[in-house]
Amino acid sequence: MAIDHNQANLHPQAKALLDFLAQAGRVPPYSEITPPIARAQMAELIRRTKKNGDWSVTARDQEIAGPAGRIRTRLYKPSAAGVAARPVLVFFHGGGWCIGDLDTHDPVCRQLCQEAQCAVFSIDYRLAPEHRFPAAVEDCFAALRFVAVEGLSLGMDANRIAVGGDSAGGNLAAVCAIMARDADIKLAGQLLIYPATDWVTRYPSRDDFGEGFLLTEEAMRWFANNYIDELDHSDWRASPILAPDLSRLAPAFIFCGGCDPLLGEGRAYAEKLSAAGTEASFTLYPGQIHAFVNLGGVISDADKALAESAEFLKRVFRP
Repeated sequence: MAIDHNQANLHPQAKALLDFLAQAGRVPPYSEITPPIARAQMAELIRRTKKNGDWSVTARDQEIAGPAGRIRTRLYKPSAAGVAARPVLVFFHGGGWCIGDLDTHDPVCRQLCQEAQCAVFSIDYRLAPEHRFPAAVEDCFAALRFVAVEGLSLGMDANRIAVGGDSAGGNLAAVCAIMARDADIKLAGQLLIYPATDWVTRYPSRDDFGEGFLLTEEAMRWFANNYIDELDHSDWRASPILAPDLSRLAPAFIFCGGCDPLLGEGRAYAEKLSAAGTEASFTLYPGQIHAFVNLGGVISDADKALAESAEFLKRVFRP
């Protein structure tokens, strides 16, 4: 049975947000709206709850070649970057592989860029249902390969690359880290923010927090139906926890909120990486909901999580 969020051990700021959303009136479930409307709905939530910071960061949009056409990207650099090549976080946004874009995750990328003093290369990969699995994986790995081969021309240090993302983006980052190892692309680290890692196993957190905690069971079914066929759930490019070899991967920093339906698989992935000999740490933010990092205007733990992410990046990027 799903827990009523009023009875759960929610962080007060997360509870205040959920109460506000409940009082604001009924929001149509994803199953009742089209993908374009769902994308607009997410953009509006982020607009109302994002952190507005005065970051000393420059941003430049550009397109790179992808496996099925051009891929939009946004390259962030610290304003005082100078001419030296910067280590780079290749960032994949969340949104269930169906929603989200460069703009929804712009504040998070700017904050990471400034606090880690690294470049951030954000990728606008193809979305489902227009482009189903494995289109997003293919675009993200193409972008990673671009950085490894051509990044220096844009001021990115190809010898100090990390991958990262939130939710669906965390899934894509985890998959790309495995693909990078197999393609002899050396990575410095993986920043996996409440990542989806397992389409096969149902963890108790899905039942505990699948209703009333922002990311709902209904939404997850909608994302799944749009993104991937059930026969592909066991493909490790969808479920990286099922990859046959998780050794020799870049160090991973993984974190989740304590009231997130993806908590179970995030923790399980960290444990499986560690068991395979890959350095992996798992941090829990008690009482926090899914997507809290994007909600930095109303949830202060977003700042804490991004500060700890920046410290991880600075450590793995250290020459």
